[in-house]
Amino acid sequence: MTALKENLKNKDTVYFIAALAITGISLLLPSSIALILTSLFFALFAFFRPQQSLLFLVVYVSIRPLLVEVNPGLKLIGDLITFIAFAKVIIAGRSNWKSLFTFKWFEWAFFAFLLFGAISGLVQGVLLSAVIFQLRTFIIMYMLYYTVSRIQLPEGWFQRLAWVTVWTNLIVSVHGIIEKLSMRQLLLPDVWKYKTLSATNFVRIYGLPGNPNSLALLLLFGILSVLFLQSIYKNEKYKWLLNINLVLFLGVFILTYSRGTWISAIVLGVIFITLSKNWHLLKRLAIAGVASFILIYFPVNWGVQYFETLGLQAPPTGPGSIGERFGETFDQKNLALMTESGRFFYINKGFEVFKDYPVAGAGFGSFGGSATLSYGSPIYKYYGIRSDIYGGKYFYSDNQYIQVIAETGVVGVVLFAAFLLGMLALFWKERKTVFGKFMIAFWFATGFSGFYYNIWELKLYTMFYFIIFGVFASYTNQYVKFKIKDL
Repeated sequence: MTALKENLKNKDTVYFIAALAITGISLLLPSSIALILTSLFFALFAFFRPQQSLLFLVVYVSIRPLLVEVNPGLKLIGDLITFIAFAKVIIAGRSNWKSLFTFKWFEWAFFAFLLFGAISGLVQGVLLSAVIFQLRTFIIMYMLYYTVSRIQLPEGWFQRLAWVTVWTNLIVSVHGIIEKLSMRQLLLPDVWKYKTLSATNFVRIYGLPGNPNSLALLLLFGILSVLFLQSIYKNEKYKWLLNINLVLFLGVFILTYSRGTWISAIVLGVIFITLSKNWHLLKRLAIAGVASFILIYFPVNWGVQYFETLGLQAPPTGPGSIGERFGETFDQKNLALMTESGRFFYINKGFEVFKDYPVAGAGFGSFGGSATLSYGSPIYKYYGIRSDIYGGKYFYSDNQYIQVIAETGVVGVVLFAAFLLGMLALFWKERKTVFGKFMIAFWFATGFSGFYYNIWELKLYTMFYFIIFGVFASYTNQYVKFKIKDL
């Protein structure tokens, strides 16, 4: 409560609450009116208070699926904030325009990868609109890195980012528990409430992000934010607030049953703790983990069983368990499904495409990316890839690397590798600092995630990644920085 009272005295908090209020009101308006209202308000908000609007972006992107499901008129908020904040940097740097075009090697590799993939796609007959869509997916969150890395961040901005992430996760976690206990009957849009889910997925918490894996990724950043704030407030200030949130986030994180994100979190934690030799952090996480099982995981699952006795319909498998979730990984039936239409299927098809287009690939918008979800692909019919794998929707490859291999061939793989390794080189130069050690661990966790997610196309993840990377670049003075004031 003390933290809340202190924040309410801050002018930034008042503007932030106003942004939340406009968003909430817009949910109740006709979509056309909501589109006009939110576009006008957030364009002005981003222009006059760009640094504050970037903090609000964390809230918006985290729950965007819910907001857009309830009212499509809210769909432009994120783009407006990103583009206008980016434009403010360009305006601020107009007198030193050469510095605006100063890029690191990883950025040049990234641009070359995008250009090559786009040209390859157009040559192979992919629709221009699909190629543009794929380019936008890759570029939009990089713009956050460009913006944050090239501005003089005010004192405490990174700390405020952590607090916004914590409060967002608190709301999302409480909602997730309600969703779990009510067996998806409360606080969900009707489309989500009546969505047909398999018994395996029914037991998972989908939350406000609308996807259990996205929820788990959001909670991962919530956990990281709590740990960061605990490292700042070493005394009793906020001790209980942060400890309670850590236990809560870990408990809901487990209840997402997101195996991929669990693995990524373990990779991040093991590498960071090993590099930093912060064994106290390991002890704190172990204690919080045990507490999350005792106070969150088991009580929530028992609650599901209790509400089932009151007449709520539970899935045939019951509330679910970690053992069952990991057991499914190696279940013969599940492995067969993965081979027929799942991850193994995509990998095999990806290499089939690569054999036919080994140098340049089939191009952006041809295999398992964001563009193919909306536009399909000109090569799917030839390779026997059905469009009804997920109930009439095209698929993500669920493997960033097989997508890069299939769409851009050997040349694209080399460029993409240069992009990844270029970032690692920057982090390695700062390996003696805590932030540098964290970014190295973060890089490895992200790279590992690419084996089972299209990680560089997930806006929720790349938003956090590029903002944090931008803060790192700003703090280590990688570029000329410009002063942008919130008016």
